[in-house]
Amino acid sequence: MSDEIAFVPTMGALHAGHLELIKRARELSPEVVVSIFVNPLQFENPDDLAKYPRDLPADTQKALAAGATKVWAPLYEEVYPREIEKIFAGPIGELFEGRHRVGHFDGMLTVVHRLFEVVKPTYAIFGEKDFQQLFIVKKWVIENNVPVQIISVPTVRDKDGLALSSRNVRLSEADRKIALVINRALSTGSREGMLSTLAAESNFQLDYAEVIDEQSFGLAVQDTKFKRGIVAGWINGVRLLDNMAMGSN
Repeated sequence: MSDEIAFVPTMGALHAGHLELIKRARELSPEVVVSIFVNPLQFENPDDLAKYPRDLPADTQKALAAGATKVWAPLYEEVYPREIEKIFAGPIGELFEGRHRVGHFDGMLTVVHRLFEVVKPTYAIFGEKDFQQLFIVKKWVIENNVPVQIISVPTVRDKDGLALSSRNVRLSEADRKIALVINRALSTGSREGMLSTLAAESNFQLDYAEVIDEQSFGLAVQDTKFKRGIVAGWINGVRLLDNMAMGSN
């Protein structure tokens, strides 16, 4: 058995985007662990937690077929066997997603820390779909000398450009067509273009649309070398988010 472990932490409801993470993990190591744990600490809304899709048998089958050698679906008590000491995600964790989902990134980092403690991976694979999460995990690993290499995988999209998400199953056919406005907005390549495109869709309720500096997660300025558009909002009670690189200077 290899001493190296490639780890893919998930909350289940696996789709093709997750399977790409698992395939990338298999390229890195013959030992691939996929965790399935719906972490209550990163849900600020109990209703959202209750509605989160769960199908462990189907998820396990998908993960193994994609290349996982072990699927770990721990109980709450296994992840949090004692009183929880939350990890503060820092000022960046209070921006954008963090502003709209208070405490979300603290809960996310807390569970990532615990999962790393148990699995002890060499590599951990995260998708660019949750770009702020990826940025915060990378920053935390560097600042705390955590012996895990964070590997990112580009966002997987349907043919029409919609980013794959576990929440997409909650969209009606009509809502899914509305959701395409997010990709159109990001494809404009500017904040002004994003805002005007999103504003033209009356059924989309905007949380934020900004262009950030990929290296600091602050707002991009004219001289920013690596820019990325980030968008989040609601369609009939379903919250979606996406991001896209906007070129470099």
